[in-house]
Amino acid sequence: MAALGVEVNVRSDDGETNTAVKVPERVLLRDQARLEEAERRRNVKESQTVTEENSDFFTSTFNAEKTAVEEMLSSCNDNDPDKAAKTLEEATLQIQQLLKSLNDSMMFLTQYEIRQAQASLQNLQSSLAEKRDEVLPKKKFAFRSRNTGASKQPAPIQQTTDKSASDAAGTVVVDAAVSVDQCGFSNADNQALIKQAEEIQQRDVLLSHLTNCKVRLYGCPSTVHIKNVRGCEILCGPVSSSVFVDQCTDSTLVFPCQQLRTHNTTATQIYLHVTSRAIIEDCHGVRFAPFTWTYPGIHDHFKVAGLDPNRNNWTEVDDFNWLAAGTPSPNWTVIPETERICSWDIVKQAS
Repeated sequence: MAALGVEVNVRSDDGETNTAVKVPERVLLRDQARLEEAERRRNVKESQTVTEENSDFFTSTFNAEKTAVEEMLSSCNDNDPDKAAKTLEEATLQIQQLLKSLNDSMMFLTQYEIRQAQASLQNLQSSLAEKRDEVLPKKKFAFRSRNTGASKQPAPIQQTTDKSASDAAGTVVVDAAVSVDQCGFSNADNQALIKQAEEIQQRDVLLSHLTNCKVRLYGCPSTVHIKNVRGCEILCGPVSSSVFVDQCTDSTLVFPCQQLRTHNTTATQIYLHVTSRAIIEDCHGVRFAPFTWTYPGIHDHFKVAGLDPNRNNWTEVDDFNWLAAGTPSPNWTVIPETERICSWDIVKQAS
């Protein structure tokens, strides 16, 4: 049987005569496969080169901008409060831009690079909060109870930019130093605590030392810090940058944000909308579900916060205490659909 082949014309050495040579088909197929494999490898190499270049560009740019923010914060002092306030505002905006840059670059960054960048952002946020407390004037505020048996020695109330501090009735016992650009609630038990959108207005919100409280934040904070809370239900509108949780127990937290960082938290449910990734550390018994709260105006607040309502990575949780690849962390789980809360109580402050 004659071997299958393809005739090709080959020019002879004298440059004049063409000779037909029959090349076996298997040789042609093998040569074609070799060329295709070479093309595939070239494309893979080019793709890897682009990814590495993008990663290197992000790292160098991120580090340069991080250094600029650090220098900005270190040069900020209390000699000129107005100038300090503007500097801190600019630093806040630059940190938000860094967070947005990280979110946009995650597709070509390694997990290590993502965690390094997230840790750097956490440090910048902490430095910003410390610097704000250091250089900006602080005002005391307190909620005085109107209940006759609440306290025999009412706390003094000074003028404050926080409207709810003077209007809230009989419920909240607060005596905490809060900076001009910060609002929130502290040292309250068994109370309903509410802030409207006009009270928040892209400010930093601090919720600390709360027990068995129901908190509603109808607005768009810049950042939210939740510290030392127990048995609380905290619902918050879209947060334009990060939510930091520390020492939280037996609570339910509900919020949209760009980044979540949770420390030392146990037996807590988090209904989350997050556009980057959630991070937990030294936590156990934490359960996650998608964000389910709504209120009039929340869609506009998503726009103000710069959050994409269609991008929610609530199941992508990094546990810094669990590094076993391919094995789920035992410190967090997903709330089964049958157990999720879809309708939340309307809370009103006592009058």
